Amino acid sequence: MENQTPAPAANPAPSSRRSSRAQRERANAAGANAATADAARKAGAPTPAHFLPHIQGLRAIAVLLVVVYHFWPGRLTGGYIGVDVFFVISGFLITQQLSRQLERTDRIALPSFYAKRARRLLPAAITVLVFASLATLFIMPLSSLTENVREILASTFYVENWVLAANSVDYLAAANEASLVQHYWSLSLEEQFYLFWPVLLLGASVFAVKVLGRRKWVGLIAVLAVVGVVSFALSVFVTATDPAGAYFVTYTRVWEFAVGGALALLPRLRPTKAWQSNILGWGGIAVVLGCGYFFTASTPFPGYMAAIPVLGTAAIIVAHHREKPWDAGRVLSFRPVSFIGDISYSLYLWHWPLIIIAPYIPGWGLSTLNRIALFLFCFVIAWLTKRFIEDPARKWRFFTTRRPRVTLIGVVAAMAVSSLFVGSAWAVQQPKYDTEATQLAETLANPPACFGAASGPTDGVAPIDPLCVNPELAGQIIPSPGFGNADRPEHPECLSTLNDASVRDCTFGSEATDAPQIALIGDSHAYALMDPFIQMAEQNGWRLTTYLKGGCPWSTTPLGGSDAFARSCDDWRGVLTAQLAAHTPFDAVFTAALTDRALSADEEATTGLIDAADADGSAASPQGQAAVAGYGEAWQQVLGQGTPIVTVVDNPAWEDDPNKCLRTESESSCAEPREDGLAAFDPIAVAARGAVAQGQDVTLLDFSDTYCTAEECAAVIGGANVYRDPDHLTRTFAFTLEPFLQKAMASALAR
Repeated sequence: MENQTPAPAANPAPSSRRSSRAQRERANAAGANAATADAARKAGAPTPAHFLPHIQGLRAIAVLLVVVYHFWPGRLTGGYIGVDVFFVISGFLITQQLSRQLERTDRIALPSFYAKRARRLLPAAITVLVFASLATLFIMPLSSLTENVREILASTFYVENWVLAANSVDYLAAANEASLVQHYWSLSLEEQFYLFWPVLLLGASVFAVKVLGRRKWVGLIAVLAVVGVVSFALSVFVTATDPAGAYFVTYTRVWEFAVGGALALLPRLRPTKAWQSNILGWGGIAVVLGCGYFFTASTPFPGYMAAIPVLGTAAIIVAHHREKPWDAGRVLSFRPVSFIGDISYSLYLWHWPLIIIAPYIPGWGLSTLNRIALFLFCFVIAWLTKRFIEDPARKWRFFTTRRPRVTLIGVVAAMAVSSLFVGSAWAVQQPKYDTEATQLAETLANPPACFGAASGPTDGVAPIDPLCVNPELAGQIIPSPGFGNADRPEHPECLSTLNDASVRDCTFGSEATDAPQIALIGDSHAYALMDPFIQMAEQNGWRLTTYLKGGCPWSTTPLGGSDAFARSCDDWRGVLTAQLAAHTPFDAVFTAALTDRALSADEEATTGLIDAADADGSAASPQGQAAVAGYGEAWQQVLGQGTPIVTVVDNPAWEDDPNKCLRTESESSCAEPREDGLAAFDPIAVAARGAVAQGQDVTLLDFSDTYCTAEECAAVIGGANVYRDPDHLTRTFAFTLEPFLQKAMASALAR
């Protein structure tokens, strides 16, 4: 997110070969910027002749796309492309700066280049990282400790993008609980670009001079083209096969920088007439804004789709004409627009951690009015950072008047300070984390009476009579809201995630050859019940086998789409079918699945189905009927072997993680209307009712009245914190369901 704005250079060939046309272009550019330069001189700040004000306007578009996307992701679903706009700008600016140096001196002063980049970028970045460390210590819940510490350290050393790629985090998935500094992935990628790009250009220049004589610019362009084409090909391939990783890794993004570099090395791409400039400028603006509006999380990205906003950005960069008020370059140069461009770096740094911590500040949250107020506050703190940190640090004479190694020593010191702050946060919070974990384990080992689902009013089949009540649980929340997000199942190695199509069949319980064989099959909602099933198997002498893949229910209905995840789900189901066929018939199978809320909303709007009043789902839409049929068809494989199936109505889902509310509000305030929490149409429940109506051995458990009263759904039930995120049960609450699950499974085994 470089903040210099040079214009496209004249033809960088040796002076003897410069054309008169290139000279005229340079003169035109200088004339176009004369007013800006005069104003800067009057203010006492010299402005380079290559300054292009409209680049600041482009930077403003980029940062607003990202910030608005993060504040209102449902309103601007493709705002993430603002990062790609920044990448093209950085490629253009850095390549132009380096090419001017090569033209003047035939070399690149690498230490000086790196020192300038450090003075420009590091002070504000370290400031926000220190803030994130303090927020981890004083504001954020304990459950986020490990994630925040790891990613703050990764961001300090500019490897955050690789950490996220290694963890297979889906940056576009709104349900992910992000760290305070997840947005540093793009800054990390840019810093990596700054490290290798000048070395690459210098090496290409030296090689070209020795091999091609004085035609070093031919060599530069050739190397840039090769790197760009290879990177683009990798981007398309990896996006199709591993989209979560492709979003973060460096080699899938280098081609975007290379496009900006091409604009710097090929100035003849620039239009010479105002009307040409405006067609490109306004067309590029329309393309970039259109991508921000029409792209979604399901758009294959970066891949080939990233070429659209990248080329739109390139068109805007070369649209330099700004003589008339309606010229695109002139509009992008208006002071209010360029002001946002001036503070874009600090605005990008601050907006994300402020969004993340807001729900944990008492009385704040992220209501519409609070979002607007926080949005405006981001501009204020960004300006203050620019005014009192960015600008002074860049011009601090202690560094600018000394050798570059002094700056680089300062870089090491700044990184050490950041590491010290986050290390201190870890040292203070880790003992608290361990204490919470110990207390939670003790509670699970000896739960209080009427804890969690035991408080009823249903065991999933019939009412609990008499109703279990324990007044001592009033006001208790176990695990605490600060630890609820960390209350997860203990065997992540048994869950296939994202594009992993392998069936990770894990076995637990009895090793006896005559032990009853049970299976747990489904997506992450089945995985949430895994630990209770392991305990049941160990206590009852059962043999448990698990077949679990996140986001992929046990059904024959395709997920839709041709992306890598949909293909991996289809492949996983195919392998599962083969393994079930090869396995000795199970004595009982349990399955659960997340309800497709979009499908449920569509069914409610079009058919008025509430709780699937028709047993077979015949009143549903074709999509709803297909979803119901998919479960029934998948189940036939085991039902045909005489294996009974037990399933469950899906638990409620929340718009946001209720733990955020519980951290700042009373338990009674953290509830949602029943009609919002429970799905109006649950295909797995409809399929189970239909199977029962046909005389098949299927049992449907329904804990809806445990999760919700007639009016609302609670976040805490019988003293137990129910959710670890917007729709997954805590491990603790899952254990409170164990007696009812065991009763249903024992009944199925008896049949």
